[in-house]
Amino acid sequence: MLDLKLLNARIRTVDDRHPRAHTLGVLSGRIVGLDDAVRHLPARTTLDCRDAVVVPGFGDAHNHMAWFGQSLDELDLSEATTPAQIHDAVARRAAALPADAWIVGSGYDDTVMGTHPHRTDLDRAGGGRPVWLKHRSGHMCVVSSEVLRRAGVLDGTADAPDGGVVVRDKEGVPTGLLQERAQALVTDLVMPYPVSELADALGRASAVYASEGLTHVVEAGIGVGLIGRSPVEAAAYQLARERGTLRTRVELMVASDNLHVLRAHADDGITTGIDLGLRSGFGDDWLRLGPMKIWLDGSLIGRTAAVSEPFCGHDHTSSVLQGEPEQMHRLVVDAHRAGWRVAAHAIGDSAVDLALDAFAEAQHVLPRPDARHRIEHSGVVRPDQLDRYAELGVVPVPQAHFLYAVGDTMAEALGPARLPWLYRHRSFLDRGLRVPGSSDRPVAPGAPLLGMQSMVERLSQAGVVLGPDERVTAEQALRAYTLDAAWASHDEDRRGSLTPGKYADFVILSDDPVGIDSDRIGAIDVLATFVAGACVHGADTIEDLTAVNGPLPTTASSRPYARSTT
Repeated sequence: MLDLKLLNARIRTVDDRHPRAHTLGVLSGRIVGLDDAVRHLPARTTLDCRDAVVVPGFGDAHNHMAWFGQSLDELDLSEATTPAQIHDAVARRAAALPADAWIVGSGYDDTVMGTHPHRTDLDRAGGGRPVWLKHRSGHMCVVSSEVLRRAGVLDGTADAPDGGVVVRDKEGVPTGLLQERAQALVTDLVMPYPVSELADALGRASAVYASEGLTHVVEAGIGVGLIGRSPVEAAAYQLARERGTLRTRVELMVASDNLHVLRAHADDGITTGIDLGLRSGFGDDWLRLGPMKIWLDGSLIGRTAAVSEPFCGHDHTSSVLQGEPEQMHRLVVDAHRAGWRVAAHAIGDSAVDLALDAFAEAQHVLPRPDARHRIEHSGVVRPDQLDRYAELGVVPVPQAHFLYAVGDTMAEALGPARLPWLYRHRSFLDRGLRVPGSSDRPVAPGAPLLGMQSMVERLSQAGVVLGPDERVTAEQALRAYTLDAAWASHDEDRRGSLTPGKYADFVILSDDPVGIDSDRIGAIDVLATFVAGACVHGADTIEDLTAVNGPLPTTASSRPYARSTT
């Protein structure tokens, strides 16, 4: 007997061998058949979808889950268009807090406001409290004088870490703006966060993800490092799982800052890694280690990406690299030798060169043809670099919805000649590469359907098509967020399409993202999300909109064990 059977659905399987179906059967968390293979089998629960659309569960190949979950409890500055709005928001929050409480906000964008907030204005608005406002890019923040005092910046006892900048005015006085690794001056004051607090944030984030149809996400950097929350951050994911609040399968990138010298047998070739020699792939179907994440450069939004020619309006040739190029190159090679998949954050074309060169040497030293190393963002890719991606089998991981969220300021930074290089997609497909869907949330909104619409349209908020030759079809966009996202994680045999034997991870939608006008894709409603055959979002909606015979499964088998109370 089946656990669950879907009838009268418009199913897009993303499986070329059986692309469309109307019936789907689930047993023990996996798909066991489609159409005639299961139509007449009995089931504990039968769901009459009444012509609703069913697609594979969506994957996000690059997001920041803990960061996003925490931001849901922080002062939301994403809609601010003037510094005065920032100051007013800080003042309102200050009025409700004790005199010594931190005021933490996130999501402001200087390119929208024309400037960064200044620390003296934050001093007034916050009443002298420590104020910490995070830029939407995650690559900079602005803080009040009290934070700079506690960090040792004002009395000169603290220096900016390598790869970081404490921005100063013409008189050499700090403005409150901290770029790249200089943010550690602040995070060292407040981190590590408690594991329980992080688990709460992950639960909040996971609920949002499930509501948007996400069934698998890749967390792009845990532990110590640029955006890490705690040296024991993985424990927070385990705790969220044990609590039953983790509704999404998660793959964890380990930030390269966590790697250290290991003592192993000479024959192992493992000189660098994390304790016990754990590496990519350790874990299970719900929670496991993914690539090693290394940041090579900065942000295109903040003009700190490493580019070969100056940004328009800037007089420097290249911007901030996160470390010495030789050291970063060697770390990539050592991680490859130790068996890691490697995810290199490279936005500017100079950083892309650095990543490609490191991957080429790694494969020369120790061939691993199917390693599926990645270049996160691949934001500015020259024509001559495209073939190198293909030759090396490197996975590009761009974020298409950036084009809408911040594309106008990116276009301004690059100028017309380089605009075709921006967050490419079709050029990679034309060279036989697969491009997974991803968001970089909370840098930009992360709903997969919004990302798909941006892949198809490539429209900025000003209505400009950015790189029209890089547009893809709606079917290719759906594949990016399903099968190609799974492939990037070596999971194509287990998820990404509605194929017998794969996980029963699927989404029920109000309309067909492939069959409607592109400007309506992002507005499609996610009616329900299922992981391992259990409804993790939308159980009430499904019961209202469809005919259910039998109890709807609502508990996915995400918890590995029950904790003993003795």
